[in-house]
Amino acid sequence: MSRVGFIGVGVMGGALARAVRKKVSGAELYLSNVPSSVSEALAAELGCKSCDNEEAAGCGYIFVAVKPNIIRSVLADIAPVLKKREDRFVLVSVAAGITIETVKQAVGFDLPVIRIMPNTPVLCGKGVILAACDGVTDEEKAEFFDLLGAAGTCDDVTEKMIETAGTLTGCGPAYAFVIMQALADGAVACGVDRAHAVKYAELTLSGAAELALSTGKHLEQLKDEVCSPGGSTIEGVAAMEHAKVRAAMIDAVKASYEKNLKLGK
Repeated sequence: MSRVGFIGVGVMGGALARAVRKKVSGAELYLSNVPSSVSEALAAELGCKSCDNEEAAGCGYIFVAVKPNIIRSVLADIAPVLKKREDRFVLVSVAAGITIETVKQAVGFDLPVIRIMPNTPVLCGKGVILAACDGVTDEEKAEFFDLLGAAGTCDDVTEKMIETAGTLTGCGPAYAFVIMQALADGAVACGVDRAHAVKYAELTLSGAAELALSTGKHLEQLKDEVCSPGGSTIEGVAAMEHAKVRAAMIDAVKASYEKNLKLGK
């Protein structure tokens, strides 16, 4: 199943298409979008074909990367094309909050589905992509994960994990940007110019994440290793605890999770 089609190539769909293009030839990649000018521009960039939804629906892997509020109608529109097919194909849903069962109901028949939750760092090849598979063979799953290898880390998870962990991975970058901005603001308040403050905030959080991933140490231990007795860091940590920063982060993830559940209804 070498041909890959995308229905919807906005920010996320376009990022995934760019990653897939690194694994497949231009002749095997089909892009569809409304307005078509978006898919035409990306197709020119990637050296592949811009097409309509029906042609994209004829591919081996069909990524449907549209907003949750329109995915049902998009799936209903391509359902006749899918029903006529006698070859093997896999439908890939990229819509937040939309369950695999909802996808099948919208299409009107049972079919292999992979539901994914990618996050925006796929734009730089550092994304996290959670994938829940239904009716997909081991070979198809391996091929699919290979297709997205250039986008970041792909994890095979249950659909429940899409709803729970997907809230962290999907929404988490926004929370990280808020924290980066706040750290930069703090540095500016201490007299650092804005450009350097932003750069240092970004590099500090990136380095902290790499340290945690590379060492495998508990996050609390890593925090303790920075906090000298009576030092400036523990004073800052105490200020964060006083401001209930930890509780605010927990509440943010929970609020996003509850919203995701509503999107699926």
